[in-house]
Parts: sequence; structure tokens; C-alpha cells
Amino acid sequence: MLEIRKSTYDDLDRIAEIFTYARKQMALNGNPSQWKNDRPSMELVKKDIDVSNSYVVLNEGKIVATFAFIVGVEPTYLDIDGKWLDDDPYGTIHRIASDGSVKGVFDQVIDYVSKRGVDIRIDTHKDNKIMRHLIEKNGFVYCGIIIVDDGTPRLAYQKKIR
Repeated sequence: MLEIRKSTYDDLDRIAEIFTYARKQMALNGNPSQWKNDRPSMELVKKDIDVSNSYVVLNEGKIVATFAFIVGVEPTYLDIDGKWLDDDPYGTIHRIASDGSVKGVFDQVIDYVSKRGVDIRIDTHKDNKIMRHLIEKNGFVYCGIIIVDDGTPRLAYQKKIR
């Protein structure tokens, strides 16, 4: 069983390493542009830590993954080419990445955030076939296309919890 806890500033170097690994893996698997230009930025991760939205996943005490979970309205989700399942309260998973050393990280994250009592929304690049598979395998429903802050489209999904 993996452990999940809030991230701290002491975790930043390891989070940066995981993002670097994830960028390389995405490029190797046909998705070279989702996290281009060193996105996500460490400044954004620091902001997530400051407001308690950043998490790390540990296996035997070692950080193997990271993600942000933000409860409340996600501004980029207000305009969707499609339709959300409903307007119920939700949390959004962002910036999820793993170092590839442990299988089942995404499933554990979904289990963890599901206990927050709100629906879950997530988005990914159309070329991120691995993430799309994980999202769909975990019961998310495709809702449409949103545009993220850099102007590029993402496939948007929602999972009902209640």
C-alpha cells in the first residue's frame, strides 16, 4: 500500500526529478508537447504547497509520484466544447506524475481523492495515450475539450463520486 501525504518545500527537488522523468516518458510515448518548456513550473508547485493542494506518493518512505488536488471551480473548465456530467462540487487532479518505479499509483490517487466527497475532474493531452487509458479504466467519463492557460486543447473527463 502506498502512502500519500501533503508535499512540503523539502520535497521540491524530488518533485522536479519526477517531472523531468515524466516529460521524457511522455515524449518517448508519442506525447512530446504536453509538458513543454519545463511545465509544470516549480513556482506553480510552490503555490500548490502554500495552499495545501500538493501531494506526494511514497513507497517504503521514498517519493515515487506527485499530484495536485484542488477542490473548487477550475477556471479553465468553465468553457468546455462538450458538457460536464453536472454542476455538482468537484475537485480537479492536476500535475500527476510518477517516477515509473511502482505500478498502480493512479489507482491509489483516485482512491485517496475519492474520499474527499466531491466528484473528480481531470484533463489530459490527446496524445497522452497512457493517461487516457488510466483515466478511462478508473471510470471517468469523457465530457469534451477544454483549453488550458497556454492556449492548447485538452480532453476533459469527470467521475461521479456520490
